[in-house]
Amino acid sequence: MRLAPIPVDEDGLNVEAGLQRAKHARFAVVTPTHQSPSGVALSLARRLALLEWAEAQRAWIIEDDYDSEFRYHGRPLPPLKTLDHGGRVLYAGTFSKVLYPGLRLAYLVVPEREVGKFRNTMAQLGGSPNLFQATVADFMDLGHFARHIKKMRSLYPTRRSYLVQALKHVFGDALHIPDRAGGIHVLAYLKPKYNDKVLATEANANGLAVMALSEWQICPGSPAGLLMGFANITTAEDALEHALHLRRIYNELL
Repeated sequence: MRLAPIPVDEDGLNVEAGLQRAKHARFAVVTPTHQSPSGVALSLARRLALLEWAEAQRAWIIEDDYDSEFRYHGRPLPPLKTLDHGGRVLYAGTFSKVLYPGLRLAYLVVPEREVGKFRNTMAQLGGSPNLFQATVADFMDLGHFARHIKKMRSLYPTRRSYLVQALKHVFGDALHIPDRAGGIHVLAYLKPKYNDKVLATEANANGLAVMALSEWQICPGSPAGLLMGFANITTAEDALEHALHLRRIYNELL
């Protein structure tokens, strides 16, 4: 397998660049609702262009529905799969974030004509225990899952705002935090030429949990930044304490 990295901008995956770099690719992996890690959504025009490419090339689109449950502004975006009239999209999701990782439970929606192939493959590979699957199914059928998601959608925007406001207060223009409609992490861009890997390593060694944006890059030259989770930040005071801690580490590395 030979990977062809495609650039991402504010409209999501640059499909035109993808056609230039890998027109005859056999599949594309996308996170259209909430691109990982930038958080941007794939625009309608690019969704249609991507589907047109897949249909013309008889290629596959693997849609990872990353963080789609956690969208805080506007109506939830429909999956790319809902526009897939040619049956070229394999729609994947997981319960690791919306429930808990220990379930090891994910799902895949495939075109009806492909169900037999995937069922046979899974029979050979094994899967999640039937008890776990049945438990989650009952949890959803009884309405508990929908209520859980509704509760988290009301909590997470507040927790995100705690962290964003604390970072802006403590760092000022040293960080740029783009506004995003969803997700459970904050992306903060650092000033050009700042080594985000060094900062992340030092921050993690001092009790914080952050990730360098450059760790996600295949090609060099992308902006430096930090990815920071906020799901466990319950008060503005907690957020300020974490931001001050990060700022002290940042200052020591200047």
